[in-house]
Amino acid sequence: MPTTYLEAIREGLWEEMERDPNVFLIGEDLGVYGGAFKVTAGFLDHFGEKRVIDTPISESAIVGAAIGASFQGLRPVAEMQFSDFITCAFDQIVNFAAKCRYRWNAPAPIVVRAPSGGGIHGGPFHSQNPEMWFVKTPGLKVVTPATAYDAKGLIKSAVRDNDPVIFLEHKALYRRIKEDLPAEEYTVEIGKARVAREGRDLTIVTYGAMLYIALEVADKLAEEGASVEVIDLRTLAPLDRDTVNESVKKTSKVLLLHEDTRTGGIAGELAVSITESAFEYLDGPIVRVTAPDTPVPYSPPLEEEFLPSTEKVLDKARWLWKY
Repeated sequence: MPTTYLEAIREGLWEEMERDPNVFLIGEDLGVYGGAFKVTAGFLDHFGEKRVIDTPISESAIVGAAIGASFQGLRPVAEMQFSDFITCAFDQIVNFAAKCRYRWNAPAPIVVRAPSGGGIHGGPFHSQNPEMWFVKTPGLKVVTPATAYDAKGLIKSAVRDNDPVIFLEHKALYRRIKEDLPAEEYTVEIGKARVAREGRDLTIVTYGAMLYIALEVADKLAEEGASVEVIDLRTLAPLDRDTVNESVKKTSKVLLLHEDTRTGGIAGELAVSITESAFEYLDGPIVRVTAPDTPVPYSPPLEEEFLPSTEKVLDKARWLWKY
């Protein structure tokens, strides 16, 4: 039976808690209520209140407690109900957890789960993509799975990692994306991108929910005779520049796509990286398709206009292909 993106994360967490008694969950409403999106429903009954800990509404306290527990040999998974609220724990994450390895070679094996992204009409305080706040912070790993397979494999790898991991789960994918998962245990390597579709004429680099926009565009352009390669980054820190550069060298044209706002998004970093490593292979300008530099609108039609769409990406990709 196909497994949803949400259930894949749930399975990964469950398996890690069964495997390692040092893994525990901490956050708001994740025990009795089962989490805002029901990812952790049933965990409290099975694992008990010492390993599934409901907290007051204090993200800073949640992350601070998780860091302290990690110093005692535990492996906490802290949940933010929405990624937007992670700002309340910003100092704990970027000025403490991220720097422990540098300061005194102390591992801080925590995972901060954060439902992110738009498409649910949640407005500017429940729909942001905060990945770049953390990508630029040395010491943090930032994971952004797009498929159920990767969501499960990467959450398991994140739990086992000895450094802090920001694990961003796109809310619009929770129940929409399904696939058959292996019966046997598996993990997915953090820091390794995936070629989601082979192509020869144009590369689209993306991650998260935008993967499905990219694949749809690739299908439409295939009908017109273009062969589009799609790269799913999966992880933004560390960033798999090699896979991106190899694809660009093969196709000679690249479109960078993300749901995050334009200025300071990962597309800018990738554009420079490609210019530094593969400039002589380019046969056209590097193109970005992103959200505009505005807050995420509440209004459904405005949010639809805000988010990158198949039509917007198709228009830019077609132009670049024919350039």
